[in-house]
Amino acid sequence: MQPLNQEVSLETPTSKFTIEKVPYEKVPSLSQRDLSYIQLEKELEPFYKYQPDLTSFKKVIDDKSNNPTDRKLLVKVLKEQYKKLDPAHSTLGLIESLEQENTFTVVTAHQPSLFTGPLYYFYKIASTIHLARQLNEAYPTYNFIPVFVSGGEDHDFEEVNHLHLFNKTITWESGETGAVGNMKTASLKPVLEELKEILGSSNFADEAYELLSQAHSNHSIYADAVFQMVHKLFGKYGLIFFNMNQADLKRAFIPIMKDELFNQPSSAIIEKTIEELDKRGYSAQASPREINLFYLRDQHRDRIVFEEGKYRVLNSEIQFSKEELENELDNHPERFSPNVVMRPLYQETILPNLAYIGGGGEIAYWLERKQQFEHYGLNFPMLIRRNSVLWIDKGSLKKMEKLNLSIQDLMEDTDAIIKAYVKESSENELTITDEIETIEKAFDAIAAKAKEVDPGLEKAILAEKTRQLKTVDQLGSRLLRTEKQKHDTAINQIRSLKDKLFPGNGLQERYDNFLSIYLKNGPDFIDFLIENLNPLEREFLVITE
Repeated sequence: MQPLNQEVSLETPTSKFTIEKVPYEKVPSLSQRDLSYIQLEKELEPFYKYQPDLTSFKKVIDDKSNNPTDRKLLVKVLKEQYKKLDPAHSTLGLIESLEQENTFTVVTAHQPSLFTGPLYYFYKIASTIHLARQLNEAYPTYNFIPVFVSGGEDHDFEEVNHLHLFNKTITWESGETGAVGNMKTASLKPVLEELKEILGSSNFADEAYELLSQAHSNHSIYADAVFQMVHKLFGKYGLIFFNMNQADLKRAFIPIMKDELFNQPSSAIIEKTIEELDKRGYSAQASPREINLFYLRDQHRDRIVFEEGKYRVLNSEIQFSKEELENELDNHPERFSPNVVMRPLYQETILPNLAYIGGGGEIAYWLERKQQFEHYGLNFPMLIRRNSVLWIDKGSLKKMEKLNLSIQDLMEDTDAIIKAYVKESSENELTITDEIETIEKAFDAIAAKAKEVDPGLEKAILAEKTRQLKTVDQLGSRLLRTEKQKHDTAINQIRSLKDKLFPGNGLQERYDNFLSIYLKNGPDFIDFLIENLNPLEREFLVITE
């Protein structure tokens, strides 16, 4: 089979893992818009502000310095949040440094997925920590802090309430509704019991279970449990966890929320951008509403709509006049929650941020926001596509070597892989292309002679040609099926390997949980990711044990 396109072998003091690098355009699971941004195609230039490279950060720093942030408020809130964890002195030092005008953040964000959910949760964070380290080396007169924003206000519970581990799905049934971060952790007890049984007693099982169990048992609210979990996993690398669902922070966002409620500018601005993207062949990623704010209350997070002269909260009897809603916002900003259209504005209002690191889908909706940022006079951050990774365990690698399959081979459709394998492995000639060509030529020659005698006869001969070619093609398929039966074991191994490395014919990072890797490799897994996931290098990484 064909060799991998590019290959680099690396060994670090903390691991014996190797990395192979594949150009993103050779990864079939990625969308066209994702590839277009990765390759910085010209048609997307109007929709982002900075080239995602190291030298561009000087311009971002200058622009963000002219876009003031309430640093004292930020530090005050972060210190209050970290009191729940009794953080190390180094972590408090990082937080306090945010008061200094020469300190900036680089950010990634994600919903509070159960036990971190899919692997890309880790890859986003590792990419962000690596980038902050790069920046601290490249710009020594500034400080750069990696920040993870947890989207605890989201109410899409079905998106975050499960994880996939060792061919099993663990699901959390909370019995609650509303913002996920506000849900009670008591309902996680059976989930933790199920997890413990699945983990068993492999190398790092006890350590992993203890970390997750403590985080989710020590706190009554899910957002706080996620906070401890992420801090235990990544705090020592200098990552700051940030929960923006906080009244004082939202108070700083009141002016923009008021404009959104009463003037509703975002919808028109973003719809215009979406139209421009559509002309270039890119469909909408996150279409705006007329009002892009939710109203938060116990067990509920519902849209605010303007109907018949009143501001109504859907799925409730709550309604406000303009004056009443303005008073509600001034007195209780914590009851208002930005949706996906407003969340980037909120984040960039609160943080002295330079860059957002996210996956292809996230970058897609950020590309719809530039004009909205300009409307509010906020600096639009650099958009950096996080690293995508495929992790191959030793067992899978041995199977690949035995079957003579490369990663590039396995990226193809399963049936295509099997067909290519059987043809390459067979001692017999399985293609009948030459025979088909001979039959076609023979019928065409007969039809040409018949045309001179009787045009009607020519049509009958060509119809017979079609029937015969169909029959011959079926015989060719039978020939291949018969040969496949001789390779049943190998074919089953190919199917198993494909399903393990590309679940559902998609990317592993969107499906598997980190525990499948952590249980074999422990913290070395995280060390290696942070050391090697450089989001400014636009290549798909294949890591092998």
